[in-house]
Amino acid sequence: MGARIVVAGASMAGLRAAEQLRAAGWTGAITVIGDEPHMPYNRPPLSKEVLAGKAPFESLALRRRASVADVEWRLGTRVAAARLAERTVELDDGSALPYDGLVVATGMRPRRLRCPGPLAGRHTVRTLDDAQALRGALTRPGARVVVVGAGFIGCEVAATAVALGVAEVTVVDPLPLPLAGPLGELLGSALLRRHEQRGVRFALGTGVAGFEGGDHVTGVVLDDGRVLAADVVVESVGSVANTEWLDGNGLDLTDGVRTDEQLRAGGRPDVVAVGDVARFPNARYDGVPRRVEHWSIPADTAKHAAKVLVGHLAGAGPELAPFAPLPTFWSDQHDFRLQSFGAPGLGLADVRVMDGYPDGDVLAGYHAGGQLVGVVALGGPAVVARAAGYRAELMKQPALTV
Repeated sequence: MGARIVVAGASMAGLRAAEQLRAAGWTGAITVIGDEPHMPYNRPPLSKEVLAGKAPFESLALRRRASVADVEWRLGTRVAAARLAERTVELDDGSALPYDGLVVATGMRPRRLRCPGPLAGRHTVRTLDDAQALRGALTRPGARVVVVGAGFIGCEVAATAVALGVAEVTVVDPLPLPLAGPLGELLGSALLRRHEQRGVRFALGTGVAGFEGGDHVTGVVLDDGRVLAADVVVESVGSVANTEWLDGNGLDLTDGVRTDEQLRAGGRPDVVAVGDVARFPNARYDGVPRRVEHWSIPADTAKHAAKVLVGHLAGAGPELAPFAPLPTFWSDQHDFRLQSFGAPGLGLADVRVMDGYPDGDVLAGYHAGGQLVGVVALGGPAVVARAAGYRAELMKQPALTV
């Protein structure tokens, strides 16, 4: 049998890994394994255009480069276990697949609430099937919707639901403001005002104690004793890394797959991790290993990891410079956009208005030790463009030492 690289995970990260393996010079076999039946597709529209009925599946499918035309895709198949010492993965159909190199790209799955009450009527948004099921529920006349979690997905779903004309939309979160964790008080307050002006209700500073109803949810019981009537519940309370199949191999799987600065899992030269399952130290900042769930990360990690893995398999020379991406994300909500460059989460203690004002289009700068570490724009195209102008400055900043 010829040399083979197995890519475990067939979402965007898996596709980009296959493409970058070819770009790095790998001419051997590549097998990509994915538990969904679909070829790789773009996930950000699931909570927006797909829910709104504006984007059919065909528009989400990611274009594949000609270089991966010979890649083997095993879809609807889950990687059940791995024996890294033997360089073998086991599939849920009972078969085993040997490899020379392994790319971990199994991503995340939605965290679910462990509360008493019925399951019917409770939704998550991670896959195409999730989004299609939720759209069917949101378009029923008179739907009352409770979104649990005021993060990016929760706020996007709430905005889409309002645009669809649902009867009531309420967002629940234990924090005092939407997106307070990643963005802080300044923009969290601005987001709250914008959502409320467009009809979204909020129950903040409280969590969920349980769900009412018989076979189907009819209400959400909050920690403070209130009950919110609900026909549809959307759980957007974070993610869980799909790493169970790697148990027993001596890897640090505390929160995703811990890698070194070259994206090697546990320092193993024949195993790399890409996408949001990878927990890597970013040499651009403080070197603390973190997962990054941004759209740009699959491509960024795949490009670096592919060079590392192919270099090892080819017996190449010196290592690459440490992986040091500039994180980027955006979120479309109602008629405005959040656009971020850098790592605003590291500068929550020192947030400054750099342009505009919080009740209109605003550009905020996030600082750590007096150093600019991130910028976030909230508003229309003009302020988003101004935020993009800071990319070069952020790229030139010295490594964070505080």
